[in-house]
Amino acid sequence: MSNFFRYFFQMPTLARFELETHERVEKGEALSADSMIDLMADLFTEGFGPKVRVDRPRVGMVWSTFGHLFSDYYVYQYATGISGANALSGRILRGEKNAVEDYLGFLKSGSSIYPLEVLKRAGVDLGNPKPIEETFAVMEGYIDRLESW
Repeated sequence: MSNFFRYFFQMPTLARFELETHERVEKGEALSADSMIDLMADLFTEGFGPKVRVDRPRVGMVWSTFGHLFSDYYVYQYATGISGANALSGRILRGEKNAVEDYLGFLKSGSSIYPLEVLKRAGVDLGNPKPIEETFAVMEGYIDRLESW
């Protein structure tokens, strides 16, 4: 569950934060700690939804715990990575034909081919919403299990 929170929820939120801060700078707007805290708190409030009370000062500081955040725009890749991994493992767990062979081919390819193409050859197309929806379903299953305790 922790991995889902960090990589499937928090990292895309950080990507939105990073995009918004870059857009503000491109418009000539200044960034301050206060404005970034407000933005981060707003994004998490939106992501958590209206039923979750957000501690804005604490949640707003999340951006400051990632010193590398502004060095290279990449944090969105965590969500695509966890989605691809869940889709690959889902194929194996469902017993889909050639899933194991496809996965081994994925591993063997290393960095010889563009990552999205390697995934597609392994039966996972991140160009459509299915892998993301499957990942949400896995996360939903974890939440259901937690709620049943």
